Amino acid sequence: MSDAASDIARLRAALAASEARAEAAESELAQTRAVVSTSEAMIKHLRLEIAKLRREHYGHSSERRARLIDQMELQIEELEAAATEDEIAAQKVAKTTTVAEFERRRPARKPFPEHLPRERVVISAPTSCSCCGSDRIVKMGEDVTETLEVIPRQWKVIQTVREKFTCRACEKISQPPAPFHATPRGWAGPNLLAMVLFEKFGQHLPLNRQAERYAREGVHLSLSTLADQVGACAAALEPIHALIRTHALGAERLHGDDTTVPLLAKGGTRTARLWTYVRDDRPFAGGAPPAALFHFSRDREMAHPNRHLAGWQGILQADAYGGYNDLYRGDRDPGPVSRALCWSHARRKFFELADIKGNVRKGKPAHDISPVALEAVTKIDAIFDIERQINGLDATSRLAARQRLSRPLVEDLRDWMQAERDTMSRHNPVAKAIAYIFRADRWDAFTRFLDDGRICLTNNAAERALRGVALGRKSWLFAGSERGGERAAFMYSLIVTAKMNDVDPQAWLADILARLPATTASRVPDLLPWNWSPTRQRMAA
Repeated sequence: MSDAASDIARLRAALAASEARAEAAESELAQTRAVVSTSEAMIKHLRLEIAKLRREHYGHSSERRARLIDQMELQIEELEAAATEDEIAAQKVAKTTTVAEFERRRPARKPFPEHLPRERVVISAPTSCSCCGSDRIVKMGEDVTETLEVIPRQWKVIQTVREKFTCRACEKISQPPAPFHATPRGWAGPNLLAMVLFEKFGQHLPLNRQAERYAREGVHLSLSTLADQVGACAAALEPIHALIRTHALGAERLHGDDTTVPLLAKGGTRTARLWTYVRDDRPFAGGAPPAALFHFSRDREMAHPNRHLAGWQGILQADAYGGYNDLYRGDRDPGPVSRALCWSHARRKFFELADIKGNVRKGKPAHDISPVALEAVTKIDAIFDIERQINGLDATSRLAARQRLSRPLVEDLRDWMQAERDTMSRHNPVAKAIAYIFRADRWDAFTRFLDDGRICLTNNAAERALRGVALGRKSWLFAGSERGGERAAFMYSLIVTAKMNDVDPQAWLADILARLPATTASRVPDLLPWNWSPTRQRMAA
């Protein structure tokens, strides 16, 4: 019996030791997972910071960088969440507040904004000492823990009371006039209207989703009711849009571009177009404020740019789309438009051929890239480097720098591309990329920036204006009608122009909707984004 008892004791000890090792291994595995998750998040975060710093310092070194930064930010969100989950799991296993030999480094949190109201919640003080029970206790200080909280949106109904008075002498009844509403037969306040407009056109939240959210908050507004107010606001804002249109078309140089917009049609959708024309004189230190003008069309025929820019003459920076060709004709009335093409489009074709990572993703070997395309990207990037240095200088200084620095590089690039093209088949992808630049009279349009300091090297200003449309397509799916597309173009003109002037679009819309009914025609220009200043009452609110 003694031998059996000894064996049982030995087995129990071995089992306990095995369980201890298993717990230690499980704890170590959880710790390792937490370290790996945090390391991945930290590496991704550092890469994102490096990418942003490079973008700020060197500009757009590639066409894909902006999209890659957006993608990296989304990945960081997931990695940070995973790291937190793994850290909590490791703490539960290790039964400690921090994992052994590892503590996750968290970013330093900034203090809460001073302008936020503070609600002081004081925990009831003890009436006696917790140690001896004496009631002779006095306050010697306090520790404050701040917690950021949000109060759900509050709805309210404003009752404007107009009292009636009668005269005891003549019995005449008098009463103050009724207040103006932002829209005819209006029932909604300007802040509510601005919220509906900005969420629909600025945040790409369709009216049906807005109505559903309002209903969950206890306010039932039908889709037709909201749509009626959107149309009424568009009519009320027409004077502002007209002034923005006049200002944009008063420019000597415009950026032009277009993007696809799904349009609801019988049996499905068709591809419509949203056009933009951007005035932005900031690159050459121009004094005019920036503005964007949008138009909608059912197709991409060249009749649309002709109509949009009828009577306008100046420099048009755009891509090589043939729909603009009528604008460049010598017999055009009132005169031909000068053509300036975008070097980002020219570089993009070479970049795609020299993109090693892109080829690997497509299943091609990493070495299967074009050295000629890579050399072309290098040469074109040298021109972009000069542009980054002179961005924001006046037109005269920009022109002098281009004549001295950029022209030799451009001429060298032209001779090199022509020599390389002569050695290739015309079906070669690189030869096609070179032909894109030299086709017809494009070279003169590509090099027009060398003779005019106002011209930009790229058409990125127009592409930035259209970025919100591209992001919103997945949300609102399609334009419900041609009129709906035109209304969207109308509102995009207002919202994008406000953003270009560093004005909060929703606050601006709320204020001008409140002030427009009582504003004379001569004072309407004061409500434009670059002239606008919010009323003191709204600033206080």
